[in-house]
Amino acid sequence: MLADVTAPGTRHSVAALRRLLDLLARGAPAEEFARPAAEAREAGVRGGELAAINDATDVALRIRRTVSQHRRREAQLTALFDTASDLAALRDLDAVLRAIVHRAKLLLGTDVTYLSLNDEVAGDTYMRVTDGSVAAAFQQVRLGMGEGLGGLVAQTARPYATGDYQRDTRFNHTTTIDSAVLDEGLRAILGVPLRVGARIIGVLYAADRAPREFAAEEVALLSSLADHAAIAIDGARLLEETRAALVDLNSASETIRTHSGQMRRAEEAHDQLTDLVLRGGGADDVAAAIADILDGGILIHDADGAELARARAESLAPLTPAVASSRASGRAVPLDGTWVCAVLAGPELLGSIALTGRADLADVDRLLFERAAVVTALLLLLRRSVAEAEDRVRGELLGDLLIGSGDPGALSARARRLGVDLARRHCVFVADSETTDRHRLLAVAARSAQAGNGLAGLHQGHVVLVAPTDTPGPSARKLAAELGQALGSPVTVGAAGPAAGPAGLPTAHAEACRCLSALRVLGHTGHGGATDDLGFVGVLLGERADLGGYVRATLGAVLDYDAERGTDLVGTLDAYFAEGASLTRTKTALHVHVNTVVQRLERVGRLLGPDWNSPSRTLEIQLALRLHALTRGPDLSPTSAD
Repeated sequence: MLADVTAPGTRHSVAALRRLLDLLARGAPAEEFARPAAEAREAGVRGGELAAINDATDVALRIRRTVSQHRRREAQLTALFDTASDLAALRDLDAVLRAIVHRAKLLLGTDVTYLSLNDEVAGDTYMRVTDGSVAAAFQQVRLGMGEGLGGLVAQTARPYATGDYQRDTRFNHTTTIDSAVLDEGLRAILGVPLRVGARIIGVLYAADRAPREFAAEEVALLSSLADHAAIAIDGARLLEETRAALVDLNSASETIRTHSGQMRRAEEAHDQLTDLVLRGGGADDVAAAIADILDGGILIHDADGAELARARAESLAPLTPAVASSRASGRAVPLDGTWVCAVLAGPELLGSIALTGRADLADVDRLLFERAAVVTALLLLLRRSVAEAEDRVRGELLGDLLIGSGDPGALSARARRLGVDLARRHCVFVADSETTDRHRLLAVAARSAQAGNGLAGLHQGHVVLVAPTDTPGPSARKLAAELGQALGSPVTVGAAGPAAGPAGLPTAHAEACRCLSALRVLGHTGHGGATDDLGFVGVLLGERADLGGYVRATLGAVLDYDAERGTDLVGTLDAYFAEGASLTRTKTALHVHVNTVVQRLERVGRLLGPDWNSPSRTLEIQLALRLHALTRGPDLSPTSAD
């Protein structure tokens, strides 16, 4: 029966929902989204209708945050591409630097941005461009190497950030610098180096007049803008060298033609690659374009060494020493006939490019190769932004599936939009590594899940995968081997399933977690398996297992005796079986006299019955001891032995 839309509660619910949609449509501030619910309460709406309005408000706020994040990332990438386009056109240097500083101010949302250049003759660094500055003394300040935040960045070639400069004792405070900063009213400052090859030529800054913390993504963004500023300055230097060559009348004509040709070729190549990325080209397209420009083979790898694309080249593992050398020097370096250039966003390594078939590389082609790495950095930053957004969506869906939240039909529809067909039978895998950071494990597991049309994410402190398969045991063993090989450290994987549809996934996840715990306790770290692979232990760990009941039925009398008297007969039994039922080895393991062991075992016999040491009973007792180790809590640990 259709709801009565004329009922007062229903009318208020519909009005509140329309109001929330209107707020989303016009991009209203977050605080306005609480008003529809407040107005509904004032109108007397209670119960389920009010709860529905509150739920709708939460959903609207999440949508607003997601849209805002996408808009911010789009604005950042657009600014980076605009900067690359300005650089390709190579307009007046001051105009390019002013544009970069202004874009940095807009993107980071700071009060002031500025850029300083090193003076090699004076041995200090001076202010070149500012945006948002109001103090004349600040606009003319000079910093000695190592002085203040900027002097330290210029000296160490590393980014530095402070939430409150005046109170930060890491920096060498001087009267001149502190007075200028105080006149400008700055508190929070971020500075990143401008590199030309291995040489630091200046510093790009973003600063606020109120304390704040700078996120890692803001450091990477400002570093990318600094790379473009350095290219603009380096391009101006090349033009200046061309003009200086005119002094020598005998070589002026040839010098002009050479430099003009190089600059024209560099502009055309930069325009071509930038346009390719702007039009949505992928790694394969960029690799093919660079290969055509440099007439060689190109391979692109990510920071973990995985091949992203190659063109006109055979597959080649990353040349790690060359990547490290290029990262340190900021230049392309040769190794065994192959040129390698690190792909960087400031100090962060995003990947590498390798050029084959060009053992002898002229300076102009080396410069083109290095600038291709800058464009590749933009591409990889874009890929990472898209991947992070997709990973969040996949992680949210995985979490809803594993806790059974939401309508199964809606969950299946969300999964289909991500290329996952929940109509197929899926298994759940829980992975863990004792020696590897779980976020690094998640990154490798996510690639495996996407390759198999599955999902991966963090849930309840573990890396969890949901993948379409009917064989949880073999698939877990294969996954443990693949993840362990990729990470270079053991990975243990517990599996359960298959589950038919979303409704069965929470139960399968709980069983997979129990299986992972069993694998660890049974000494199978670094392997994968399902409960069926654990024999009788696996049966007990299954969906309807009663571990506590089995342990109580087998060892209850001994457990109660230990609990009442503070003894450790359970520990004696464990040591007895661990030492192959040898009284001599047991007394050595427990550091007691053999008669003490005999007395304890006689007590066990009185508690468990005279046949406790028969083959059939010992199997059950040993199994119960193992399961007790899996399930016992701290309150069950005895404090002494009798």
